[in-house]
Amino acid sequence: MIATRAFAQTAERPPAPLRIGPVDVYPTLALTNLGVDNNVFNEPNQAEPKRDFTMTVTPAADLRMRLGRARVTGVLKEDLVYYRTYASERSANSAVKAGLHLPLNRVILNAGASYLSTRERPGFEIDVRSQRFEGAADASAEIRVLPKTFVGLRGNRTRVDYDKAAVFLDSNLQFELSRTMTTGALTARYRLTPLTALTFDMGLERDRFQFSPLRDSNSTRIAAGVRFEPRALIKGSASFGYRDFRPTSSETAPYRGSVAAVDVYAALGSTKLGLQADRDVQYSYELDQPFYVQTGAIGSITQHLFGPIDVMGRVGLARLEYQNRITTGSLRPARTDYMHSYGGGVAYRAARRMRIGFNVDQYRRTSSLALRQYEGLTFGTSVTYGF
Repeated sequence: MIATRAFAQTAERPPAPLRIGPVDVYPTLALTNLGVDNNVFNEPNQAEPKRDFTMTVTPAADLRMRLGRARVTGVLKEDLVYYRTYASERSANSAVKAGLHLPLNRVILNAGASYLSTRERPGFEIDVRSQRFEGAADASAEIRVLPKTFVGLRGNRTRVDYDKAAVFLDSNLQFELSRTMTTGALTARYRLTPLTALTFDMGLERDRFQFSPLRDSNSTRIAAGVRFEPRALIKGSASFGYRDFRPTSSETAPYRGSVAAVDVYAALGSTKLGLQADRDVQYSYELDQPFYVQTGAIGSITQHLFGPIDVMGRVGLARLEYQNRITTGSLRPARTDYMHSYGGGVAYRAARRMRIGFNVDQYRRTSSLALRQYEGLTFGTSVTYGF
């Protein structure tokens, strides 16, 4: 998945979009993961991991439209996942996003909505590809109080629903993890330069589980960060802060500590550098260890060699610190699992709008539980074409 994202981003858009009435359309078609996965189910070595040929075809389109001052955006994406032998892993994963940006004289309004239907793994915690649905809506308003200073409000509501047949290690994921998350925050933004802004957020979060109230929680979050415009030398955003995570059940321990979210990349001549990092509370499907603190980072470097040839390397590490319930009868020892990943690839620009790549990625999970230890290797070809 890391390799797919890295090479897909290098596909160039056409000089002019397709026009459908007032809508500009930027379509792409990608063939990714055309190769081999030697551990389809993330099984430990003693279970004789299964190997299979796999590929993913991804048609997608970015949509843009102007309505006076307003800018409307949209994203349509479909991942068609194929496994030759293990038909249970085949899927069609749909994602739809829409957004509205309306700048007025002193006020900036934003609104958005998204929907996801997928069988992809939700993260490092769950190794099965189970059907889940996610729907989200958000809105924000900023008012300019000084020439370079904006203050505002932001709200978001997200619902996550697992299919009733989704089961992992004898746990029903619908019962354990289906939930609604509601957030609200006060925001501040200072335009340090035309391409760089300093940000500050202070907000409340409320998580409610449909069938497992033991995991219900309220949180307070304070974060400061920096945001870079797409035209800046460094692109993306980074924020660092503090979270006071308070479960509503007295059987679950709270967490008070640092959180972070980083997604930045930079182009320095013929070299591109990227960094993704995060630290936050994540919910576990396990009843005795209902949440864990995940800290992770993925770094990548892409180097242009000559002509149409690029090479890339990447490395990732994640730490999952599981937290026990506060019960005298619990005998589960606290544990920390680690995820390591290494990969690389080469890309060839076959045409102005097309990239062909070959990618190799190795990953390994270590844990005090033998059942949760595994390693795997994926390799194959990717092709991305922008119409």
